[in-house]
Amino acid sequence: MEYSPPPLFKQGPSALARLIFFVVLAIALLISDARFNTLEIVRGVLGAGLYPLQRAALVPRDIFMGAADLAVTSANLRTENSKLKEKNLELSVKAGDASQLNVENAHLRSLLQLQARAVTQTIPVEVQYDTRDPFTQKVVIGKGSQQGIQDGAPVVNEDGVIGQITRVFPLQSEVTLLSDKDQAVPVQIVRTGLRSVIYGTPKGDTLDLRFVPISADVQTGDQLVTSGLDGIYPPGLPVAKVVRVDKQADTAFARVVCLPIAPVRGARQLLVLHYEVNQPPNPEEIEAAAAAKEAKENKGKKKASPAKSGSAPAAANPAPASTPAAPAATASDAAANKAEAAAVKKPEPRVSRKSEHARKEPVRKPAPGVTP
Repeated sequence: MEYSPPPLFKQGPSALARLIFFVVLAIALLISDARFNTLEIVRGVLGAGLYPLQRAALVPRDIFMGAADLAVTSANLRTENSKLKEKNLELSVKAGDASQLNVENAHLRSLLQLQARAVTQTIPVEVQYDTRDPFTQKVVIGKGSQQGIQDGAPVVNEDGVIGQITRVFPLQSEVTLLSDKDQAVPVQIVRTGLRSVIYGTPKGDTLDLRFVPISADVQTGDQLVTSGLDGIYPPGLPVAKVVRVDKQADTAFARVVCLPIAPVRGARQLLVLHYEVNQPPNPEEIEAAAAAKEAKENKGKKKASPAKSGSAPAAANPAPASTPAAPAATASDAAANKAEAAAVKKPEPRVSRKSEHARKEPVRKPAPGVTP
């Protein structure tokens, strides 16, 4: 009697046959999806159907993260609010002092009849991108010559000096930052009034205050502001702060390392200053212009002199009646030449002492019978 399992326990194809079938199906689906994107629609339908389940599973996490962010944000807002209140009070006091000083300054200038020193206009700009040169510290702003940006104008923000306009295009401008190795700004120390020039460094992280004698009073923590002597940067703009002073006996100048006060690399919104100087011109420039003008006049006189000498022989002829001044000029020239000839004396010939002595002594004749 043959044994056969009941229909309930029939297993169908063998396990090996099913494994081979599903492996081949998976490989075919992978190839068709990679080459022809056949499963893109299926994937979209499954994603749309499972999205509500995914959002429902992420609800507890979103609630927890939202509560944490709310707590942190509220704490940060309270801290920033208190800091802004303190800064607002400080700025209000400084604004009152500045307004009072401006009134006193205007009164003193009117009393001394002095002209206003400078007029500053500002243009708000925004940084678009950095330049591609990794060895320079430059950025590009979104305004150019059509918006009134001028070459050489200083660039600042609410903290201090950021840099200077070095190239102007019609719709964009290039700003060389304060930390660039080729950028120089004339500054002075607030505490002592010592003036010098601050330069950027090749690394771009610090500033170098040069030409400071060893005997100068420079301390760590001194604040540097623009001196305004160059006629470009307005005086009193914050620039940097001294962080280290190295004085060596074998050098004539001290090495003063500074850090910029304003965030040079992190600034986004900036102000471009249009600084007009109302000062008298430099005396050296006036003297140079006067000397150039005088040299030009002398050159014109030298060119005119050959024409006069060429017309002198013609003046010896009888002049027409229409030019009566020609004989007078000729007579005066002749008198001047005669006086000059009389003033010049011929040098007398120099006589040696020996010839003079021989001229004074008589010639002695030798005695008879004596041969000389």
